[in-house]
Amino acid sequence: MFRTSFLTYRDFGRLSALMFLALYVPHASAVPSYSRQTGLACSSCHYTPPELTPFGRKFKLEGYTFATKPTINADKKDNAGLNLLESLPLSVVFDTSFTSTKAPQPGTQNGNFEFPQAVSLFLAGQWASHVGSFAQVTYDAQADHFSWDNTDIRAAGTNGKLFGKPLTYGVTLNNNPTVEDLWNSTPAWGFPFVSTNVAPGPTAGALINGGLAQDVAGVGGYGMWNDHLYFVGTVYRSEHIGSSQPNDGTCCAINIRGMAPYWRLAYQTTSENNDFEIGTYGIHLKSTNGGITGPQDSFTDWAADFQYNRTLPHWKNDVFTLRGTYIRENSSLVSTPAQFANHHLNTLQGEAEYHWGTRVSTTVGLFSVTGSSDPLLYPQAAITGNLNGNPETKGYIFNVSWWPQQNVGLTAQYTGYTRFNGGSTNYDQAGRNANGNNSIYLMARFVF
Repeated sequence: MFRTSFLTYRDFGRLSALMFLALYVPHASAVPSYSRQTGLACSSCHYTPPELTPFGRKFKLEGYTFATKPTINADKKDNAGLNLLESLPLSVVFDTSFTSTKAPQPGTQNGNFEFPQAVSLFLAGQWASHVGSFAQVTYDAQADHFSWDNTDIRAAGTNGKLFGKPLTYGVTLNNNPTVEDLWNSTPAWGFPFVSTNVAPGPTAGALINGGLAQDVAGVGGYGMWNDHLYFVGTVYRSEHIGSSQPNDGTCCAINIRGMAPYWRLAYQTTSENNDFEIGTYGIHLKSTNGGITGPQDSFTDWAADFQYNRTLPHWKNDVFTLRGTYIRENSSLVSTPAQFANHHLNTLQGEAEYHWGTRVSTTVGLFSVTGSSDPLLYPQAAITGNLNGNPETKGYIFNVSWWPQQNVGLTAQYTGYTRFNGGSTNYDQAGRNANGNNSIYLMARFVF
């Protein structure tokens, strides 16, 4: 949910303004090019977007390649084969929104329309017999430019065997740890599924919880054994979009030294009316701040998650969902200016959701971030500052989403804070209270 990483004191003034633009970036995963490719409605893969059904998880696992529509084929024999969709797998998502916070941000208007908030273009679908993609480019109205967004390119094999049991396996090339995941309990596709980029967001957040999104490039392998055990291993390097190549690191607070290994292990079980997943994921990296040489910070994020979906056949196949994740980040800051070297962050999130068919869903979510205090790492500043360097933030989210058609979504979302950046009252030492950042967010999404 919180897409920030540790900020240096030197960078804080420059980056705090960018946080308002980058903290809550909407994301999408249900795109019509998949429906055009498979000949299936969006509801075959999604309870409501972007939440995947068991069939949707299988479609992603197998490289986005399942197709029923015409393809261009060539007999292999002694020549290279060809398996190409007749239509280019392109889609568009258009978002427009309104945001109002309980207390205005000083010097700015309250009640903000964004038309659009974002527009995303997708190359999403089969590229070849065993290769497919989810590739997203997004226009940000506040920054007034397009930029590369979540991307997962896969090559998959579906006919493997291990210990006599079926094995689906593959390779992933992606730019966001957890974007390759199959469940909605990990950060890249986790709740909230849509978010404002107008209301203030908390300063502290684990790197794996969005802090590396679209700022790295990684390649890894994955597998699903016996339809139960899912495993992923990916290595990442820094890849700063918009910066010159080769990377000199001067743009950014996080510059991965060597390789950053990411791991994922999950166990799932599925029956006629139930599916359940429990797992763990994490990443370890060493980084230098503002360069590619010198003393190195160390970060280790490990996490546990679960997801449970219950289909209710006596209630017209409505679906009840529970999700949760816990992230622990341990860090040793040598390159980043801080009063103390050793820090930790604890992130806890959980949601309960009810789907009335595929038209309406309601969600209640709770979130909490706690950790080590450090007045240099989390300095005082109006709105974005932290009380006594304390990163604690706690709150709740109420969400109602209505899909009158499967490619048109309307959302109303309320986010409330009981604590924000370390305090409930005067948290920034400039007179702002935590509940002043409570926000009402209304969004209309058109997918075509």
